[in-house]
Amino acid sequence: MNLETDPLLQKIAALLFALALLHTFSTKQFERLAARSPRHAGLFHLLGEVEVVFGFWAVVLIASMALIGGGSGAVEYAESRNYTEPLFVFVVMVIAASRPLLRAVEASLRTLAHVVPAPTPLVSAWLSLAVVPLFGSLITEPAAMTIAALMLSPQVFQPYVPERSKYFALGVLFVNVSIGGTLTSYAAPPVLMVAGTWGWDSGFMLANFGWKAAIVVMINATVATIVLRPNLRQAIEVREHEPVPLAVTLVHIAFLAGVVAFAHHPIIFMALFLLFLGFTQAYERFQNPLILREALLVGFFLAGLVVLGGMQRWWLQPIVAALEPLALFAGALGLTAITDNAALTYLGSLIEGIADSSKYMLVAGAVAGGGLTVIANAPNPAGVALLKRGFADETIGAGGLLLGAAGPTLLAAAAFLLL
Repeated sequence: MNLETDPLLQKIAALLFALALLHTFSTKQFERLAARSPRHAGLFHLLGEVEVVFGFWAVVLIASMALIGGGSGAVEYAESRNYTEPLFVFVVMVIAASRPLLRAVEASLRTLAHVVPAPTPLVSAWLSLAVVPLFGSLITEPAAMTIAALMLSPQVFQPYVPERSKYFALGVLFVNVSIGGTLTSYAAPPVLMVAGTWGWDSGFMLANFGWKAAIVVMINATVATIVLRPNLRQAIEVREHEPVPLAVTLVHIAFLAGVVAFAHHPIIFMALFLLFLGFTQAYERFQNPLILREALLVGFFLAGLVVLGGMQRWWLQPIVAALEPLALFAGALGLTAITDNAALTYLGSLIEGIADSSKYMLVAGAVAGGGLTVIANAPNPAGVALLKRGFADETIGAGGLLLGAAGPTLLAAAAFLLL
């Protein structure tokens, strides 16, 4: 029995997907319930973790499949999903956040900040919001998100910064990372889904998407830095630790480069990750605690999205296939707010005879809308996991993120449509 085509299960999966979306928008309410109900605070805190949402509802979906179609069918469906992306994001988050790599990035940004004739805190924030997201086209978007979030956390996402300013900075970060990966054909998940099928190489991406994205990234970063300026009290935090030897930093860079190079081969990049863990133990005095918990939660979130999203094709693909180019752009921009943008472009890649103009509009809309919600782009949960402690109740409200990302998203949409 093919559970993916069972009408009843399709409807149940759509309902669970809708409940998961509603849950995503309600995480702050669970945190407030935890404060009011100490007896069940642990459960409410768990349900208030945005990274848990889709994994939780994916488990409910698999249980529903087991009840309706049998346990073997449910297991077969779960095992038929491709979990390469969740595994990759988990691995690249841990490596990118390691102390030697962060110290190297901090030193580079500090050097640039001192060269530019402007206040160092201002330049540091701008570089973190502009240069690091664009660098994601080389090291992949999840790595760029991890590094940018950790660079911005001690400077921007602090209690003395107004919540509205923090949400705007977060929206800019998410949008810039989403479009900043379009300078190459392998760094942005929604581009990766179609690049092979449509024959889009890095030259094509740079000529048709990358330069437009770079302009928008710099404008967004500039506006965000101006908004944050009254509250930028310090430059990038300098951590007082034993200096990291150059050789150790180079080994970490080599591990990151290897994982990126084999991003589509989980057996290889997981083997590299295990070697990386061994290396960090061997040179523990040059390390900070690895962010294993945060990365695991993000991987769980993305895996849940893979499981739930796999059952949404029956209603999503007809919508994508039926739209004309301009309507497809608007549809992709809107739909990516409620589903992963890589899933949208993947569905588009399955449409036979799709016009070149429609291909462009689909991908442009998907990447432009990648900052609107936590689930819109695969690296977003990583940013949430690393930055949520800087917000009230240590949670990021979906409404606040949507408002913060609205302006940067509209600018990106205008650039892809008009330039």
